[in-house]
Amino acid sequence: MNDLRVLIIDDSAIVREILKTQLSVQPGIRVVATAPDPFVARNKLESHDIDVITLDLEMPRMNGLTFLKHLMRDYPLPVIVVSSLGDQREVALACLAAGAVDLVAKPGGPLSVEGMVEDLTAKILACARVHLPRSLGPATTVGPDLLASTVTSRHLVVVGASTGGTQALETLFRGFPANFPPVVAVIHMPPGFTKTFAQRLDTLVPMAVREAQDGEKLLPGTILVAPGNRHVVIRTVGTDRLVQLLDGPRVFNQRPSVDVLFESAASRLGRNVTGILLTGMGKDGAQGLKKIRDAGGTTVAQDEASCVVFGMPKEAITLGAAQAILPLGQIAARVGEALSQGGLS
Repeated sequence: MNDLRVLIIDDSAIVREILKTQLSVQPGIRVVATAPDPFVARNKLESHDIDVITLDLEMPRMNGLTFLKHLMRDYPLPVIVVSSLGDQREVALACLAAGAVDLVAKPGGPLSVEGMVEDLTAKILACARVHLPRSLGPATTVGPDLLASTVTSRHLVVVGASTGGTQALETLFRGFPANFPPVVAVIHMPPGFTKTFAQRLDTLVPMAVREAQDGEKLLPGTILVAPGNRHVVIRTVGTDRLVQLLDGPRVFNQRPSVDVLFESAASRLGRNVTGILLTGMGKDGAQGLKKIRDAGGTTVAQDEASCVVFGMPKEAITLGAAQAILPLGQIAARVGEALSQGGLS
């Protein structure tokens, strides 16, 4: 495989130099250009062949979000947002909604960015397998009549996603009606961003969405998003079903881990679980989805054509974990049918 040619866009000369130096020694990556703002970046795009862009958000003359929107319209490329915490969270998530494929949290000071290079390197290399999906048309939704037998059931839906997952989760959750069974979702996202992401989803989808809190009950009509840097597992106390947050070791270098959630759901609830594995790099979630299927639950993997990165679903399919392999836009309706009919046909 040829080296991926990277353009670094950041208004800090120190950050540009550190990232260029650190990334240039990584196998499979070649930094071919840097730019302090989008106007210089535009000229670099015209004079260099670029495969991947790392994009800062606060820059002179044009901010990162505005540049990204122009880029995705005129010259779509895989873009990784490199953002500080704090006031930039909502803008960073807007970038993901506008087409950026992933997000890396920039530490507080410019000299501390070396610590994030390992994460950024993995995300850049994953861009070799990125597919920027064409428009797949409107997503199907779950009809209210399909849920008559499931609203008061003991069912739980668990969902996992990584690269490309913010858009995928929004599309999926738009198809779930307000009276849908409880949902717990894991997305690989830095601490601090998951709460903002949940708040954003809450304004866009029929169900109530919030970041999960330790000991919170699972209730119909509610989606709980695992907090960044915390595993989430399912616990039962009497007739109540709860989420518990843990600080355990990373699984496939991830915390929260999709596997941790899926395996606990399979162990606690067995056939009363539906597992959905969406776009993302790596293997997280594949083994957990298999355990849900082996326990008698219902399992779905997103198909390759609609994935940004067909990594996690592909691993699950290889294991025989997925009962159905579906385009993103069809998953909600098929899951609703399965809930009403007692399984996927």
